[in-house]
Amino acid sequence: MRLELSQRVAGLNHRYRSHDPAALVDATLADPDTGRVALVSSFGAESVVLLHMVATVAPQTPVLFVDTLMLFEETLAYQREVADQLGLRDVRVIRASKTDLAAQDPDGTLHETNPDACCALRKTAPLEAALAEFDGWLTGRKRYQGQTRADLDHFEVETATRMKINPLAHWGRTEIAAYMDRYDLPRHPLVARGYPSIGCAPCTSPVAAGEDPRAGRWRGQEKTECGIHFVNGRIVRPGNSEKVA
Repeated sequence: MRLELSQRVAGLNHRYRSHDPAALVDATLADPDTGRVALVSSFGAESVVLLHMVATVAPQTPVLFVDTLMLFEETLAYQREVADQLGLRDVRVIRASKTDLAAQDPDGTLHETNPDACCALRKTAPLEAALAEFDGWLTGRKRYQGQTRADLDHFEVETATRMKINPLAHWGRTEIAAYMDRYDLPRHPLVARGYPSIGCAPCTSPVAAGEDPRAGRWRGQEKTECGIHFVNGRIVRPGNSEKVA
């Protein structure tokens, strides 16, 4: 009889507590306790590290890329470049339906009046539909990325039937940069222009020296997450003491 999800997640965290990220990815994709797993990638500033780890051991792993239709052109070009260079065999581009876009954001300005609703329409809902066939998904989240991610485990219970896997949770910027250098991985072109964290073009701005890497995301707003990562169904806000699940 298969263990409950919470028991499997606890067991996985114990089993792989000493694994480095690459070894954890390799083990995760082969472990029956994780079930069917996809990698969700924004093809952003640091995404190539996890993409490379997956491509090295299992290039057939489904990679879900959400195109909100508001991404930087540089991100779209980078996605094609990285997928081709790494030999990823199953990249799935996920978009909101034309019907939903026409009904909820006909003039493309929802991000100005209700950014949470815009993220839900263009990112969260399409991704949730795409994830329905999977038992877990790999994310590139890391503890250093801010207060709401400071206590990340490698494995988390996301829903009653699905887990989230964060192989890079304990890595910092130094380890990420060293890995990119070691394998001569392509950099997102916007990083050199002051974008250490990259989302949709209307809601992302350059970051000044000394600022938090995610300071350019929804600048001037309380919003800190796109909505993919929730706590008990709620988007995490700064100062919230609950852990992102």
